[in-house]
Amino acid sequence: MLCSWLSYVDRQTLAVLSPVILQDTHLSVQAYSYAVSAFSFAYMIANPVWGSILDRIGLRIGMLMAVAIWTVASVSHAWVTGFLGFALARTVLGIGEGATFPGGLRTAMDSLPPDRQSRGMALAYSGSTLGAIVTPLVVTPIALTFGWRAAFLVTGGLGALWLVFWWAVARPPWLVPSRRTEKVTWPSLTERRFWMLVVGMGLGGAPLGVILTLSPVYLNRVLGLTQLQLGQILWIPTMGWGISYYFFGWIGDRYIGSNPRPVRVYLILAALILPLALVTKTNSLVAVLALFFWGLFIGVGFITISLHVAARAYPRERTGMVAGIGSGAWGAVLALVLLVYGPWFDLKWYAATFVSLTLIPILGTGIWLWMTAKVPKLEMVEVASS
Repeated sequence: MLCSWLSYVDRQTLAVLSPVILQDTHLSVQAYSYAVSAFSFAYMIANPVWGSILDRIGLRIGMLMAVAIWTVASVSHAWVTGFLGFALARTVLGIGEGATFPGGLRTAMDSLPPDRQSRGMALAYSGSTLGAIVTPLVVTPIALTFGWRAAFLVTGGLGALWLVFWWAVARPPWLVPSRRTEKVTWPSLTERRFWMLVVGMGLGGAPLGVILTLSPVYLNRVLGLTQLQLGQILWIPTMGWGISYYFFGWIGDRYIGSNPRPVRVYLILAALILPLALVTKTNSLVAVLALFFWGLFIGVGFITISLHVAARAYPRERTGMVAGIGSGAWGAVLALVLLVYGPWFDLKWYAATFVSLTLIPILGTGIWLWMTAKVPKLEMVEVASS
């Protein structure tokens, strides 16, 4: 949980401070979104790679390496001045942070009984929500007092503290070495279960990344909020993110279990994402924050349920790789849509952005249902029990 907390403090500092950073560096929203896309592409590749590495070398050394890499990348933001510097810093940050969720899911699956694993995953992943909540409250005063570059020095210091703490506690009896793969294993692109996870988590979870990245810019440019005001209210929609992990983790354990095709849950999620399309239909700050809250809540629902199903479709010793596939797919979709939405924001095509963002999870649901319908029930059960 502390690891995922740190990862989102480091990645959200740029988003939270984007209005003042864009003003100071004269970057366009397009350039900013391209730099974030560089992070997402690196994150996409790094997730399955780190997942496979952690399955092979274990959590203790693997997570130490990953967090050290992204801590250096986080600090480096303090010295960059333009697009290329931000793009390079975000790329290295994405490479390191790719280990976060494979490590969290691996810990939950190794240490908890089957009827508690989704809630264990929710606990591990909920640190990301806490990070997103804390980040604007902490980095905004630092940036307004000492400059935005100082904020990245502080987040780097938090990473150094985590490394010391991890080295002290990531050993028996607190962390018991678990079964590892005999060699580094990679995802197979020919397996249906691979694409089920890619579609469910990548397309279904798209609203999470887009809202986190572009909501500060939208609130600043459309509703006129200052950097100080953003720091005071950005924690509100992210609460939907954290609540969702626990709620849908409970749904997974209580109502899905080993069911390899929870059709009703996916259809309900697809219907509930529709209100997100109404963001531009109101100038009420309360209404916009509520819609962002709801978009995060449902987007994370897709992520949690997709991981719950996929974790039971792969052998236990490949759990890290499973989380890597899902997070990598999420990063890939985010990278691609930001390449479109960044220029759209510069052109003030806000309605087109949020309407199309609402349709992405619905499209993902349709593809997921089509793919799983072609798998015979007996085969699905055998895959789930593997």
